[in-house]
Amino acid sequence: MIRGGIIVVAFAVVVLPVNAQSEIPSGAGTAAPARTATEPSLETFAASNTGSFTPLAPLIAEAMENNPEIQGALQEREAAHQRISPAEALDDPVLEAGVINAPLASSTFNREDMTMKMIGLSQRLPFPGKRGLRKDVAAKDAEAVDYGYEETVNRVARDIRTAYTDLGLTLEVTRLIKKNKLILEEFLHLAEDHYEVGRGNQADVLKAQTQVSKMVDELLRLERERPVIEAELIRALGRSENIAAPIPAPPQLQEENLNLESLRETALTRRPQLLALQSLVARNDKALELTRKNYYPDFDVRMSYGQRDNMLDNTRRPDMVSLTVAINLPVWRGSKLAPREAESLAMRNQTLSLYQAQRNEVTARLRQQIAVAQQSLKSARLYQTSILPQARLTVESALAAYRVNRVDFMTLLDGRMTVFNYEISLATAVASYNKALAEIDLLVGKSPINLPAALRERM
Repeated sequence: MIRGGIIVVAFAVVVLPVNAQSEIPSGAGTAAPARTATEPSLETFAASNTGSFTPLAPLIAEAMENNPEIQGALQEREAAHQRISPAEALDDPVLEAGVINAPLASSTFNREDMTMKMIGLSQRLPFPGKRGLRKDVAAKDAEAVDYGYEETVNRVARDIRTAYTDLGLTLEVTRLIKKNKLILEEFLHLAEDHYEVGRGNQADVLKAQTQVSKMVDELLRLERERPVIEAELIRALGRSENIAAPIPAPPQLQEENLNLESLRETALTRRPQLLALQSLVARNDKALELTRKNYYPDFDVRMSYGQRDNMLDNTRRPDMVSLTVAINLPVWRGSKLAPREAESLAMRNQTLSLYQAQRNEVTARLRQQIAVAQQSLKSARLYQTSILPQARLTVESALAAYRVNRVDFMTLLDGRMTVFNYEISLATAVASYNKALAEIDLLVGKSPINLPAALRERM
């Protein structure tokens, strides 16, 4: 009997598939027909269902067209560019008309020699250099808004990728739970069959029932969480509430070379948020220079034409032309000009401090996200190459041994739950890696790819 049992165990280990298949008999003994519950890997599952998934790139392109934040940032950019030209324009000229030197005792225009009808035109001319500085300030403002638009696009793309990954993970975990529930139900049938023939005990059946119920509870939890993730994805896409959320693919590994120094240099030269702060620093430099120009006066140039009627004796009086230049006197330096200069200087220094703080934050977050990505990648590879295959072989061996009553049911059940937990950990590690990549792309200023040509031109 012992020798026969060993032969059966060896035969079962050989014929059982190594790639996570569990053959479970419908009744007690080794001669009963087997039920098979397949356990495809993450990559196998994704490859077999690709046609039903919504790719990520079209979703990002959709958001570029429909997301209200992006559209608002686009309109803000257009408004900022429209402010450049008016910034250097002259003030409107002033047209005036009236009567000069008319005597109160008479309403006629030919009694007094200096009485005349006048029409004039005046124009304010800023001190040289002021108009150019005003244009430079507006241009740098527009440049900062341009970078702000790019940052908004990148942030929305990050949000979509994160929600897409979270929803894909939720669906993958749901699939794994349903698969594990079916396998546990087969284990329950097996435990019941063994209990009926006196080869098992009732505790095994109750434990299997408990694990099945826990799987049902996990499914209910995921059903509660899924609408929240779908709502976030729909919001980022800019869809209305009555449009269903897309079906993402399960998390898959797409390795990238992550070098901190290289990514840091890229972030400092390409991150729109940092470039916007640089533009604001330059803008405040120009604003400070413009404020210092206010110590110099502006000019008001006025030209007028006076028409005079003939005198009472018909003596002809020639018409007259006047030209005057007026300047403002910037004498209130202590109470007006100096505080404005100090304000501009403080604003410039504030922007410099914000830029330096943001540089430090980008570097720190890059270091964090690279560490998360590398750790998640190592974990995923370890689960794929070592932990899961070994755990699955353990379950297969325990199943074969349980069929011939060589191990107890708890060993088989614990082995199966260990495989299930490792499968969840693998999917979670892959999702964590992909979310870290999305965050890194935002930090380094990587724009969304595979967009329509019209959208790329707008960016």
